[in-house]
Amino acid sequence: MIKEMKSYEKIEQYDTEITGFLADNYRVIIENLGEDVNREGLEKTPERVAKAMQYLTHGYGLDPLEILKSAMFTEDHKQMIVVKDIEVYSMCEHHMLPFFGKAHVAYIPNGKIVGLSKIPRVVDAFARRMQVQERLTDQIKNCIQEALNPLGVAVVIEAQHMCMQMRGIQKQNSVTTTSSFTGAFEKDKTRKEFISLVSNKLS
Repeated sequence: MIKEMKSYEKIEQYDTEITGFLADNYRVIIENLGEDVNREGLEKTPERVAKAMQYLTHGYGLDPLEILKSAMFTEDHKQMIVVKDIEVYSMCEHHMLPFFGKAHVAYIPNGKIVGLSKIPRVVDAFARRMQVQERLTDQIKNCIQEALNPLGVAVVIEAQHMCMQMRGIQKQNSVTTTSSFTGAFEKDKTRKEFISLVSNKLS
């Protein structure tokens, strides 16, 4: 399992017992799918998948609130702060297939700001879990609101879902967009400014 330092820094160190247990189960799954788990190409696959799944869900070992609290600063800045095009990689909890895309996050400070790198860390901490996009969007928003108590928070996620593209309806070009707002961003003018900033390339 991925172990943590200072509540959020991660190193790839896997628990031997958990890895072995998962690998045994993946071995059975592969065999039941009709493959020969002992052939050269698959011989080490159960262990590789066991480690991969632990990494893809390592967000359970992270505390997003502590990530933000580790780099909060007093600052009298009242204008919108936007971090856009944050890469998102997550795992759909319905079919255990990936969904991926970009998150755009903004907040309006109320006496406190946070180190810019912490916003993508929070996105990743929530994304690296079994998720649905709607919940992920709300969790990011709620975490920033709780930690900073800003005048408002806005989160928009655009993602492609493998459960729609590889199976089911099989619509390869479909993109799902979710949004969540608090405070000042619930006002039409402020929300439009945010959408404009994340939609356009600044010169």
